[in-house]
Amino acid sequence: MLEAIPTRELITLDGIGIPIRGTYHRPGDSPTRPLAYSTGKERPGVLFLNSLSLPRAATGDSAVHWADSCAERGYPTFRFDLPGLGDSEGDLCTDLLDFINGGGYGNIAAAKVKELVEREGLSGVIIVGHCAGAVSALYAAAATKECKGLIMMDPYFHLPQMIRPKLRQKLSDWARSSKIGGLLSDFYDRCRDLALFVRSGRAPGNANFMLLNSWKQTAATGMPVLLLKAPGLKTTGTQPRAGQFDYLKYVIDLAGNKSQVTVNLIEGTDHSFANRSGRAAVRQQIGNWLDRYFPLDGMGEGTRGVLLPVNARDDKNKYRKPGRVSASMSCAVEGR
Repeated sequence: MLEAIPTRELITLDGIGIPIRGTYHRPGDSPTRPLAYSTGKERPGVLFLNSLSLPRAATGDSAVHWADSCAERGYPTFRFDLPGLGDSEGDLCTDLLDFINGGGYGNIAAAKVKELVEREGLSGVIIVGHCAGAVSALYAAAATKECKGLIMMDPYFHLPQMIRPKLRQKLSDWARSSKIGGLLSDFYDRCRDLALFVRSGRAPGNANFMLLNSWKQTAATGMPVLLLKAPGLKTTGTQPRAGQFDYLKYVIDLAGNKSQVTVNLIEGTDHSFANRSGRAAVRQQIGNWLDRYFPLDGMGEGTRGVLLPVNARDDKNKYRKPGRVSASMSCAVEGR
């Protein structure tokens, strides 16, 4: 039985009177990048946050897999449980989703980023979040200058309901299993599409305007941002389902021409990105993005500003616009 993993260490951040526990993935030698540093001051760290109520390992230990990958490339990498989650003490809110959507974890995570930078002597931190964790990551990025980059996996910018009404859920299940239900569902989507057209691109009433403000505040500065998108139900590429507001296009426009936002579609997976294909594709996309925007000494200048090859096919760049915005739609094939 394996009692310890030499490349990992359990650590606690106890500043601001709020202790949180996590795992430190120490940088190590890698076949692709020899480690040649004696301190962490020359490099940023990578920090993974919880997704909603999941522990820091995430679904199927996927976050462990990605954190190991970042550490192998030479980046000090951390996974922390926020207060009340996983191994960290604290009272868990009964309205957890509302708490997260209102930025409840944002300021706490920002303070912990600053504490982590000072403790480990890092040049800054790249914050990674999935789903609701991406919401907390964005709020934290907007609240601390120590955040140098942001990775958001299947983020949402509206105010979703934690529990779907039973009647609506039954109708949704019927629409999936019935031909007539499917036709009615398509008709309903088209009606909603017409309503969106009438709104002329304005954000709907259930948009999380506080989060969108944090997005604009962060992305417009030119901070590198990677958005990873999983395929959605009844959608093609990164386009939203008929009748749903196109938040990706909206946030790209909101970011402005000076932003550095990359949007990648990961095919062959679901919202968790936890299957074999999704885990491999996310690992590769994060590695390529880190090499582009946060190259470590010893890699040479040849990779600076150029995405390394990905086992993928490139779709039409729907969101490309003048300036430094990069919104390539890279669709990863089956992992091996």
